[in-house]
Amino acid sequence: MTLAGKGVMAFWNDIAPGAEDDFNHWHVAEHIPERVGVPGFLRGRRYVAHDASPKYFNFYETESLATLTSPAYLARLNDPTPWTKRAIQTFRNSNRTLCRVIASLGRGEGGAMLTLRFAPAADAAARVRDRLAGELLATLVERPGVVGAHLLRGDAEASRAETEEKALRAAPDQIADWVLLVDAIEPETLAGLRAGDLADRVLSGHGLADIAAGIYRLHYSLRQEDLAGAG
Repeated sequence: MTLAGKGVMAFWNDIAPGAEDDFNHWHVAEHIPERVGVPGFLRGRRYVAHDASPKYFNFYETESLATLTSPAYLARLNDPTPWTKRAIQTFRNSNRTLCRVIASLGRGEGGAMLTLRFAPAADAAARVRDRLAGELLATLVERPGVVGAHLLRGDAEASRAETEEKALRAAPDQIADWVLLVDAIEPETLAGLRAGDLADRVLSGHGLADIAAGIYRLHYSLRQEDLAGAG
């Protein structure tokens, strides 16, 4: 389906050995509801690797990129709960990227997600944007089993803002330049795309470089209206 807003916080990470049970419980019981409760946050989703590294991918759809630098969100980031402090210190290989939604097509929500992080080749940014946001996304959502395709542009300056939560992580976060997300019913659909139209050799021909891809399956999803219903 199309993304719910014009902003996305995309996050990839591993978890230190022995800490995954606590991480998974915290993420569902406290962290995602806490984030989705921030004004301007519309939905949070978490995925686990089918064929990917890092192991976890989660992202939040927000009204705009400005939501992700808002006083309400920064106040939350700078006042982590005790459980959050414990969980965040187990993060490894983190990539946290605040993004603008450039294009978003589709209908419905699938059970698997392909994430592609990349940078345009030199002097190819405009061509890459036009090619992906136009023809490629429209072609992808017509494929059997594909329910959505989304192009995101990372904002490095916004992503680098220092917070109390960020200081707890074992190493600085990586930041993606561009992100392509493809939402599908099954991981096998996405594996087929990676072997064909979204293979590295094909993407390189479209001007993409530094490609990092992973296929994930959906773990959990929570919408803003779900919180309202729980009350």
